Amino acid sequence: MVLRKLSKRDITTKLKAMQEFGTMCKEREAEVVKGVLPYWPRIYCKISLDHDRRVREATQQSFEQLILKVKKHLAPYLKSIMGYWLIAQCDTYSPAASAAKVAFEKAFPSSKQPEALVFCKDEILNVLQDHLLKETPDTLSDPQTVPQEEREAKFFRILTCSLLALKKLLSMLPKKEVHSLEEKLMSLLSQNKFWKYSKHNVPQVRSAFFELASAFCQYLPELMKAEAPRACNAVLLSIDDSDAVVCPALWEAVLFAVATIEDCWAHVNAKKGVLPKLWAVLREGGRGLATVIYPNLLPFISKVPPGIAEPKLEYFRTFFSSIIQGLSSERAVASPSESSAIITAFMECLRFAILQKIDEEDDQRQIHKMLIYDQLIPLTNAVLKEPRLQNGPLFYQIAETLSSWEAKAELLSDDGTDEVFQKLLSDFWDHLLKMCVLHVDTLAADEKSLFAISGMLEILQNPKSAAKPNNRKSLKIRFADEDESERNTESGKLMEVRNNDSEMPADLQHSSLLRKEPVENLVCSLAELSIVYVNEQKSEQHLKFLSALLNSFSSNRVFQVLLEQGNDASSARAGSQNEMKVHYESPSVRFLYMNLITWLKEDRRKDTHFLVDILYSVLNCCNSNDERKIILDILTKMDLKWIIFLQIIQKACSSTTKLSLVSDWLKGDILGERLVMLADDLCHLGLKPVATSSESSSSERWTLLSLVLSQHVKNESLIGETFVERIIDKLQAALSKAKDLSEAGNTEPSVSFICDVASSFFSSVKGCLLMPSSEDLLLTIFQLCAQRQDATHLTDVLVCKLKHTWLSGVNSLVHQLRSMQKQSTFLHKSALWVKNRIQSSSLDVKSLQVLISAVSDLLSKLMEADGQSGCLVGAYVERVMPNKTEWEKLHESLSVEWMHKPLLEGRISMNCEPLGSCVKLCGTTKLPGHLCTSALLSKMVLLVLENDTVHENCGVERRKLDNIIAELLYSLQWVEELENPPYPLQEYLHMLEETHITYEKFRMLSDTTGLQQTVFDRSEEHGRLWSLTMAKVIHAENTVSCEMKQLFKTTEGFPPLTEGRLHTLQCLSPFLLEEEKNELVFHCVAKLMTCTQTELSSTDGAFGCLSILNSCLNDSSVDCDHLLPGILKIIISWKNNSEDSFLFSCNLKETSAQLLGFNIEVIRYLPLLLKYSTAPLDSNEWDFVMCSMLAWLETTSENRSLYHVPLVQIFACVSCDLASALSAYFEAATPQTTENLPVNLISEWKEFFSEGIHNLLLPLLVKVTGETTNASEGSFQNSVLTSLGEALTYISKDQLLNHKLPAKFVAGQKTNLPDKLQTLLNTLSPLLLFRARPVQISVYHMLYKLMPELPKFDDEDLKSYGDEEEESALSPPAALMSVLATQEVLLENILECIPVGEFAVIQPLSDEFCLVLGYLLTWKLTLAFFKAASSQLRVLYSQYLRRTKSLNKLLYHLFRLMPESPIFSGPTSEVPNKDTKTFFTEELHLDVKGTGVLSSQISHLACSVYQITLKDLPAMVRLWWNSCEKRVFNVVDKFTSKYVSSVLSSQEIASVQTSTQLFNGMTVKARSATREVIATYSVDDIFIELIIQLPSNYPLGSITVESGKRVGVAVQQWRNWMLQLSTYLTHQNGSIMEGLSLWKNNVDKRFEGVEDCMICFSVIHGSNYSLPKKACRTCKKKFHSACLYKWFTSSNKSTCPLCRETFF
Repeated sequence: MVLRKLSKRDITTKLKAMQEFGTMCKEREAEVVKGVLPYWPRIYCKISLDHDRRVREATQQSFEQLILKVKKHLAPYLKSIMGYWLIAQCDTYSPAASAAKVAFEKAFPSSKQPEALVFCKDEILNVLQDHLLKETPDTLSDPQTVPQEEREAKFFRILTCSLLALKKLLSMLPKKEVHSLEEKLMSLLSQNKFWKYSKHNVPQVRSAFFELASAFCQYLPELMKAEAPRACNAVLLSIDDSDAVVCPALWEAVLFAVATIEDCWAHVNAKKGVLPKLWAVLREGGRGLATVIYPNLLPFISKVPPGIAEPKLEYFRTFFSSIIQGLSSERAVASPSESSAIITAFMECLRFAILQKIDEEDDQRQIHKMLIYDQLIPLTNAVLKEPRLQNGPLFYQIAETLSSWEAKAELLSDDGTDEVFQKLLSDFWDHLLKMCVLHVDTLAADEKSLFAISGMLEILQNPKSAAKPNNRKSLKIRFADEDESERNTESGKLMEVRNNDSEMPADLQHSSLLRKEPVENLVCSLAELSIVYVNEQKSEQHLKFLSALLNSFSSNRVFQVLLEQGNDASSARAGSQNEMKVHYESPSVRFLYMNLITWLKEDRRKDTHFLVDILYSVLNCCNSNDERKIILDILTKMDLKWIIFLQIIQKACSSTTKLSLVSDWLKGDILGERLVMLADDLCHLGLKPVATSSESSSSERWTLLSLVLSQHVKNESLIGETFVERIIDKLQAALSKAKDLSEAGNTEPSVSFICDVASSFFSSVKGCLLMPSSEDLLLTIFQLCAQRQDATHLTDVLVCKLKHTWLSGVNSLVHQLRSMQKQSTFLHKSALWVKNRIQSSSLDVKSLQVLISAVSDLLSKLMEADGQSGCLVGAYVERVMPNKTEWEKLHESLSVEWMHKPLLEGRISMNCEPLGSCVKLCGTTKLPGHLCTSALLSKMVLLVLENDTVHENCGVERRKLDNIIAELLYSLQWVEELENPPYPLQEYLHMLEETHITYEKFRMLSDTTGLQQTVFDRSEEHGRLWSLTMAKVIHAENTVSCEMKQLFKTTEGFPPLTEGRLHTLQCLSPFLLEEEKNELVFHCVAKLMTCTQTELSSTDGAFGCLSILNSCLNDSSVDCDHLLPGILKIIISWKNNSEDSFLFSCNLKETSAQLLGFNIEVIRYLPLLLKYSTAPLDSNEWDFVMCSMLAWLETTSENRSLYHVPLVQIFACVSCDLASALSAYFEAATPQTTENLPVNLISEWKEFFSEGIHNLLLPLLVKVTGETTNASEGSFQNSVLTSLGEALTYISKDQLLNHKLPAKFVAGQKTNLPDKLQTLLNTLSPLLLFRARPVQISVYHMLYKLMPELPKFDDEDLKSYGDEEEESALSPPAALMSVLATQEVLLENILECIPVGEFAVIQPLSDEFCLVLGYLLTWKLTLAFFKAASSQLRVLYSQYLRRTKSLNKLLYHLFRLMPESPIFSGPTSEVPNKDTKTFFTEELHLDVKGTGVLSSQISHLACSVYQITLKDLPAMVRLWWNSCEKRVFNVVDKFTSKYVSSVLSSQEIASVQTSTQLFNGMTVKARSATREVIATYSVDDIFIELIIQLPSNYPLGSITVESGKRVGVAVQQWRNWMLQLSTYLTHQNGSIMEGLSLWKNNVDKRFEGVEDCMICFSVIHGSNYSLPKKACRTCKKKFHSACLYKWFTSSNKSTCPLCRETFF
């Protein structure tokens, strides 16, 4: 099956089939596979030639598997396969060829391969000859199915492969077997068709042909000689073939032909047919194939016979000129490899030409002259002019050639060869000098050419040393040569030619006199020329050239020449410097003083590198180091540019020979002092407010400083150690000033440079940081990094640099400390600096963060230091940590504001005024020192723990760490207890979270038992905030240790109570088990019973016991209900014995804190007694509770001026809370609970006590809020207001109406309300604007009770509004409306910038929060008032809202305040419901105290207001919605449909279903599933059914009214009625039931005989519910006055709508 698939045409099918065949060969048994062999040859021979290369590759891979399986059983079929197999091995697609070769190697080991080929040689030849001579594209492929292009491609590929296969056969067959094929091959070579392949138009075919031709020359030379005419023509006449594929094979064939066929030149016309083609190729630079062609030139010309190369002069001239011309072609110049190949070939051939013996001496002389003068020198000239060729191999080749000529010139010989070569050399040097002079002797000399000349001279002087940099390039050139040589090994003769002709005895070690003298003469001539140009023309390029010459040839002779030439020009200078000449006879030094110093001093010169090179040449010629030092010291004292010294030192660092010349000077004092002055100047320059120097020059000077500090030679600094230390001191001083400079930016370059210098110094100099000055510099950089950028005015880049610098410094320091075992002043000083910073209370969050980051980096570096790290880190932490007194100071500096919350909540109790800082927190951005210290130290502790550097057995270490974390917890508790922590503190907490400085992290890293004990000990000792911290730790750990319980589990009862123990027990109580709590309570009660009068208010007496008792009861019920009334009896007995201890109706000004504390605990106990006591109280006890409560409230009311005193404030709060608790108790009383109460208690409560509470508290609220306009000034008032407001929410409507507030009226206020009610509204409404949530909520609750009472007072005026012509309006309560107007203005300012539909986030309890809350509460009240009004009044009120646009503003604001996804996340009602809870489905509870989720309160309230608005004012919302712009329209529609419509629809349907309203003659039903209401109306024999359908976006969309059954009604009338109902439901602000009621009245009136208004076709008006009363005098028709008004205004006429007569 698989074999059948192989004959398919489709490529993919064949490919898959072949792969499948290969797999089968691999997996099946050998016997099975052998069965395929008879069919395989036919398939293989066909498919191995397939057009698709993947198929061919797969075929060979499968063949390999077949061979591996059948092995020697393939033998019978070899002859039929082998020809095609050999062709496959020469496949042009290399993967297929490789696969065929692998298969061949698997079948035959390399020793057997020739035998296999011998066995099949005839068959192979037959196949190959057929392919080469007989086959055509049409015979190889089917013309019917295969396209022309594909057929040709296949044919050409097979042709190429066949030629290559024949070559392979010849190369693999043994020699004797090759000769046996001569006859057959003779027949092939005799065919003209075969030789035509040399001109074939496919390059691959030509290439294969030439390769085969080479093989014939190599293996069957006799055959080729026999066919010489055709062979020579085919090969030599193709010499100009420039195809990249053909060229390598062609030149191989050319060389083989000229070497093998002796008379080859006889068969071709060389002068016309071969050489012109070769010249053309050479002139074009090898046409891009120089690397292939040129290496073959020497072997080729060596084989050109003398007869053809005549006349020699012209022959060589043409040959070399062509090469030079080719070198100038753009392609050759652009490619380094090509130009190298050309130059190398040129020089090889030149040497060959020179070595040619010519009988005529004159001819030889002429040829030599031509070769030097016309060829070599022009080539050199061309290379010098072309920068791209200057780095080529020419100069090295010339040097090598000269060496070989010199060797021949020095060998004495009889035939005069030495003289010939001496003459040759002298010619060369003469011409070279002339050429160089031409280049140099011009003012516009090209700098690159000059540089090339100096480079060339250096190479010619000493090719060995100069060749070093170019090693890589020479390798590249050699590679081409070797490659060519390898190819040429195929012809032994050729290699002989090459070796004989190019013998180069170049001993480069030996620099002969023949070389030295001419080079030096040449240098002197050029130097002389250059100095003239420099002196006379100030030529810069000549000076650079001179520098390069002197660099290579620094000898006194050259300097002497320069001096002589310069004498005239500088005679004036010489006179003034005669003294120097006395000292320095050396020409080089004289040259320095005469010329070089002048050049160095010139300001205009930017580049001075080459002058420094000249200086080194001068120094090189000096006799001793002392002489050099004197010269350099003199230069140092001169006012030379710093860049010169920088370059001197840079060059010295890069070369040891140069360093040895200047080392004495570098160590000397003169340079050292100069560098110290430089450092001082630079630092001052950079730190002046305005930098004066140019940046480039200062950067050079900084580089110089950096270099002398960082560069070390043999572990010694370049300059003296003392100078290094002094420079570092200067840098440190400069940086410490940079901190104090206020102007940002000016310090930047200077600081940046100091960083660079310090960084390289720290990182490269060993032991540098043990110098005191280095440590001070490091400390200064550390300080800059550990401060905010605002303070240091440094840019980000600079800070980054500084950080990198000090980290590298600390790195070096740590490693040095480890090896030296020395103390570091840096660590000591930095720790003290950090300690002072964190304790100063001058850091804000950002500064602290930067400091923590810097210290963390430092600690990390210390930890990296092995061995000592624990010790280093431990010592550092120890130095930063405050001592005991410092910790106490830090505790005292924390504000006592934290106490308000825990005291109010009763978590701790106090009977003394708190001591400590009373700093107001709200204004400052700085963090208290305690917070900074604890945060930084905790970070250090966590780093230490992460690194495991604390050893568990080290108890002292552990205690220190525990103390630090305890202080962090103390800080966090302090922040947590503040009621409204200012923004910096919130930022501080966020920063701790981000940097992972948390208790959770500590718990992960360490055991917390020790920490718990530490916190407990502190709590027992100090109490207060430590106790609250302890509670936090216990809550986190969820365990109470036995040591803690020992406080009360003692046999004698309690140990004496101190404040610390009291607070500890109070905070422990929530975590105790019930029996432990009971035990604690028993101890307390026992102690209470024994209390004397004097101990009532002491901590160890009644106050303490009551505090603990209240704490235990507060948390949850304790199983000691029977004890509670007993405690009340004890309290009553105290009151009877000492009434002064109870603060009834008194002034608290003189009262002690102890007494206040005692009273607070007594008051706190009473609500707990009511809550938990099961035993009934008798009437005396009730009297005590009630009367005490009123008396305490009177005290509260009288002492409002003392509310700023914390304990008075708490007294006021608990008094109000007691009133609330009693109000709640009696409000919740049921007949069952009242049975156990004394007889008249309830009536006394209602008539006297409740009245008394509210008569005291309502005026108190008004007074307190009147005295402070902004409650956020003092949070204490907020707490009083909260408790006060909570108590007032229990006030009844009657008590409100009978209030005793002073009268309050507003001038010009329109009102129908009685004075008392108006006073109440005028007093309470403005409090909705009060900036305190408790006041707003309590006022809302009070006013809400009044709203239903107000509309009835407007009913009296209703009659006067009915018949006015224009649409009438009536204002809701004026007091509320004026508050609303104020709120609207303020709210517009806040929200106007937010687009409608985007959610505005309101910060809880901010001023904005109170404003928005008040606004929404005012609207809730307005809507409640609206709902209570009758439908006629509603019309008037809605007109008022429409005119003032208040409702529109509300709706726009609501869509900024409602969240995009109003999902309810709080506690929901217990009814299990799968639907998502939203703010629309859940009721909003506004409690004064229950702050709930404040963040979502505004959102929930906004949603609630929107829902009520839609429910009670649907028509007005619809009107607004339709007038909105498109974007808002879509937002409103989408939101309402998604969240509100379903809720309102179901409520509306439910209200219809549960309605108790009865209609005479009409029944109403509702279907909740389809949102339909069906009304059936019947009167006499008339029967009507109406179906009302609610839309999906109810109530925004129109309600549709559809017709059900109808009997006895005309169609027109029926349509009118449906239209009326639709109009009523759309335009009236009410429910469906109200709309149906209105419609029924309309129809009833119609049947009573009242006619329709002919404008609106209704009897009853849709909005003001009036009847048609205005009649036309002409046609007597009646109309509604509102309809007529609209008709007249819209038509601009006063005519009757029906009869068109003027309406009177």
